[in-house]
Amino acid sequence: MEQLLIVAITWFRQIIMLLLMIRAILSWFARNPGNTIGRINQVAIRLTEPIVEPCRKLMSKFNTGMFDFSVLIAFFLVDIGARLLIMLVSLIF
Repeated sequence: MEQLLIVAITWFRQIIMLLLMIRAILSWFARNPGNTIGRINQVAIRLTEPIVEPCRKLMSKFNTGMFDFSVLIAFFLVDIGARLLIMLVSLIF
């Protein structure tokens, strides 16, 4: 049971991190939501927005100029959260 939970948490973390990377990279290129790359970008945005939006609100308190570090912060928070969950699962079982 412990191994199954750890594998599930690890897969979830990897999928979310992949979606965050896709979102960050395609934000430079995908301007037209009508083409394939634009649609992939829109899907990545929809799936990751619940994680990125609180980070964006937190970063709005700091003056970062034209740079949006919310995706980077979300990337680190997902990794830290997954590591904490894995440690918690290891302690419980």
